[in-house]
Amino acid sequence: MNIWEQLPTPFTVLAPMEGVTDVVFRQIIAHAGRPDLFFTEFTNVSSYASDKGRANALERLQVAPTDPPIIAQIWGKNPEHFAECAAALQSLGFAGVDLNFGCPDKHVNKAGGGAAMIKTPDLAVECYRNATSSTALPVSIKTRLGWSDPEEYQTWLATLLQEHPAALTVHLRTKKEMSKVPAHYELVPEIINLRNQISPTTKLVINGDIKNLAHIHELHTKYPEADGFMIGRGVFTNPYCFTDIRPTRDDLMKLLKLHLRLYEEYENSASRSIFADGANTKRPSPVTTGARERSEKRYSHIPYDNLKHFFKIYINNFPGAADLRAKLMETHSVQEAYAVLKQAGEL
Repeated sequence: MNIWEQLPTPFTVLAPMEGVTDVVFRQIIAHAGRPDLFFTEFTNVSSYASDKGRANALERLQVAPTDPPIIAQIWGKNPEHFAECAAALQSLGFAGVDLNFGCPDKHVNKAGGGAAMIKTPDLAVECYRNATSSTALPVSIKTRLGWSDPEEYQTWLATLLQEHPAALTVHLRTKKEMSKVPAHYELVPEIINLRNQISPTTKLVINGDIKNLAHIHELHTKYPEADGFMIGRGVFTNPYCFTDIRPTRDDLMKLLKLHLRLYEEYENSASRSIFADGANTKRPSPVTTGARERSEKRYSHIPYDNLKHFFKIYINNFPGAADLRAKLMETHSVQEAYAVLKQAGEL
């Protein structure tokens, strides 16, 4: 079954964001109003292929009961490692595999992955072919228009479309533009035509500066041949962005408390498997003894400080919000956060 063929038109997706779309935050968005499709944070295929790094890679690939359908996003530059990692993902509860050929992070790019693939198209194709030959899951790609010039899309996207991926997500900026300029929506009609000419069965997903569900409806009216729309930073403005709900202060405070509780449960689950309950999963083979021992210790990759990125989502635009947020930013544990909220009369 190809998940991309089962989605409505247009379908909605939460963008994979490092340090943001972890297994805890995805449950928050599912509670507020989930998109049609989730992505994981990206996982390094070479970490998965390493005895030392596999436990940490598996930790990043947890699937919560509210996640499915969910796509595992992977990155790297070693074709054999793409094959090994892709082969394991079906048994972990994923509906598809997505190759990250667009991350602009300098450390990822220095390692030859993410957007650096734009400069090594032959290697990108080899990595894609190794992934597709190793799994029955549909394989998709997320990328950018180019490295430095938006017009690079003409050759770069054409190269990818010639491989007929299940879906192609295009962030409408180059690597060098980061998010410093408006997304190039003027190119969407040309990208649609390119897709239609080369690989009409590939689902086209548009990403960049999309705010909420109302904005998605507006964009779909303008670009009806785009199949899906992905929201990234818009979730920081409104965690209910995949719904028509306009959250109240009470709604947002309840989400904050839920976030703290779920994070606390995550951290306190040392005796559990590294996979979330309900994921219907099995350990991939082979798993080394060392990795298995580390998994028993709940090898967490979500530091408490990561939670602080989310406080601005929940605490803003009401009297005293700035002061309360500042106090929460000084905390070092969930219990300290609870104490601050209790002192503020929020518990």
